[in-house]
Amino acid sequence: MDLAQLRTLVHVAELGSLSKAAGRLRIAQPALSRQIRLLEDELGARLFDRHGRGMVITEAGREALRHAKRVLAETEELRASVSGPGAELAGHVAVGLPPTLADMVSVPLVAAFTATHPRVRLQLVAAYTGYLLDSLNRGEIDLAVLYDPRATGSLRIRPLMQEALFLIGPGDAGLTAGEPVPFRTLATQRLLLPSTRHGLRNVVQRAAEAAGIALDLGLEIDSYTALKELVRQGYGRTILTRAPMHADIAAGRLTAAPLVDPAPIRRLVLSFQPDRPVSRAAEFAGAAIAAILAEQLRRGVWVGEMLAG
Repeated sequence: MDLAQLRTLVHVAELGSLSKAAGRLRIAQPALSRQIRLLEDELGARLFDRHGRGMVITEAGREALRHAKRVLAETEELRASVSGPGAELAGHVAVGLPPTLADMVSVPLVAAFTATHPRVRLQLVAAYTGYLLDSLNRGEIDLAVLYDPRATGSLRIRPLMQEALFLIGPGDAGLTAGEPVPFRTLATQRLLLPSTRHGLRNVVQRAAEAAGIALDLGLEIDSYTALKELVRQGYGRTILTRAPMHADIAAGRLTAAPLVDPAPIRRLVLSFQPDRPVSRAAEFAGAAIAAILAEQLRRGVWVGEMLAG
């Protein structure tokens, strides 16, 4: 077993195709196929099911993939540590982001890596808190920004930002920043919210309990894009941070008002895998995300405050 075989495993699993992996790695397809066969022979297990549409990883392959990613990450970390703190980083880092945050930080985060560490292969995973939490625990991503730190369990966390939640309505709803909405009035409004796997839902539910009301939940939807469009079309209102709606609010397609009594807030934390050292690439990603959010907060895109790490 060697590092080339482990890299092949990672790329074939990611792309689901030997030919696509061969194109990415610039290696002849028969050579990659032989590396997979040798790895399967050494491990004594079938790592992929082969069929006409490509390569489908098996359960044994998933377990091998988890360890392969860890070995490759440790190898890159060894190279970086020997080269010194100022050395250019390489390798792979997977970053998990909630959909609302991904819209705001993905482009500047890619720009930061391109400018400073272009040899790092950055993978961005946009998903809700529950999925990101599972992915962290399975070792599929290196770090994630999570909402609601009570959900992180044994993960290592670093406080990042505290943000205010707003009532978001369609353009003709008349919601304004200067007219806060008492939370208790939401008892009579049809709300569109994500499911309980999303940390936002838990924050909203606790606020409703504090206000002594039951929410009129018109629809559960775990697609941020669809949620925003449904609100724009007048099918209900939602509770979100203002930042990802900033452009729509400025254009008059949506309106927003702060909530009070109580004023719901949620904390963002950087979360890292509990059972392995944090790689330099992951550290850079975390620092870059914090810097991006701080700059957007300074410009008034976000409503909230940075938290000390």
